[in-house]
Amino acid sequence: MKKLLAALLAMCMACGLSACSSGGGAGGTVDGNTPDADSASTGADTGETTEVTVFAAASLTETLEQIAEDYKKVAPDVTLTFNFDSSGTLKTQIQEGAGCDVFISAAQKQMDQMDALADTAVNTEGLDFVQRGTRLDLLENKVTLAVPEGNPKGINSFDALAQHLQAGDILLAMGNSDVPVGQYTQKILTYYGLEEAALADAGCVTYGSNVKEVTTQVREGSVDAGIIYATDAFSAGLTVVDEATADMCGQVIYPAAVLNTSAHLEAAQAFLDYLSTDEAMAVFTSVGFSPVI
Repeated sequence: MKKLLAALLAMCMACGLSACSSGGGAGGTVDGNTPDADSASTGADTGETTEVTVFAAASLTETLEQIAEDYKKVAPDVTLTFNFDSSGTLKTQIQEGAGCDVFISAAQKQMDQMDALADTAVNTEGLDFVQRGTRLDLLENKVTLAVPEGNPKGINSFDALAQHLQAGDILLAMGNSDVPVGQYTQKILTYYGLEEAALADAGCVTYGSNVKEVTTQVREGSVDAGIIYATDAFSAGLTVVDEATADMCGQVIYPAAVLNTSAHLEAAQAFLDYLSTDEAMAVFTSVGFSPVI
């Protein structure tokens, strides 16, 4: 009898230990999957914000700053940080490791140089920064001829500009060769049979490292004319006397994409998607941009 009782007692003790062990394991599993843990992993209800860094062509400064204010209502948990400069400078910064989630260029060239799917004749370094399936042609702009207040030299067209440059009696502001607006200007000069190097040597050309610098030279009256985007002329309140045709410099398309180095791919894609909405496009079109058709 004593042996039977001892055996039963041993069995009960074993069952108790097993139950405690099972309860501890179950408790650990529950703790690892509590609603608080799930919230922490998704970022929900934590009060934290996601910072999306956007590298964008300088000509987008005013519009994107306005859109950022509107986007606060759509995504209050997202903070947008902008870096505005020439597309060439932005491409170099990204290539050198600068943190960027969304890139918006003022020309296809700079985007192609970072896109593994682009022609190797353009992407000569074999760079792969563009997240597959995110690239789109976001906007179209126009290249214009702007003059300072009063238009002292009476320049009223690109034809007249070419004549003055041939005569060597004006000073033209244009973008550097690594800046999209400068590259469009080079095409215009070639269209008229003008040699940029000869014009520079003759003191007929001055440069800006981005379109905003060219715009400033025109606004301050330090040059007789400048070749800038329609949107920059609008934002600066400058007089536009002519608009370049596609035959002169091609279409001015702004491609945009999420970068595959982004730490916030979903938030970056959400903002890029927003830029194509009617609300955002209304801001773009108000200063002279147009959607790409």
